[in-house]
Amino acid sequence: MQSRIVLECAEGHSILEMPRRLRITADTVRTWRRRFIERGLDGLCDELRPGVPRKITDADVQRFIVRTLEERPRDATHWSTRSMAAATNMSQSTVSRV
Repeated sequence: MQSRIVLECAEGHSILEMPRRLRITADTVRTWRRRFIERGLDGLCDELRPGVPRKITDADVQRFIVRTLEERPRDATHWSTRSMAAATNMSQSTVSRV
């Protein structure tokens, strides 16, 4: 969406016209336009969000996915959140979020 906003700005579309057509807020248009003006293409990447940093890494997520697709638990036909949590030493709620 960010690139679409920047491209439409480059084509001369109004900041007030784009929100209606793209179904976003005018503040969103202004934010991405400002980021692009200040930082170029690097400005189109999402910034870190406020709050506590993630505890589960991308590697953890990848490990869950690979394990789900390539392995089967003992004595079962598929992984449950409980069996995956036990196998990976993570909480059931963490497995559910993944």
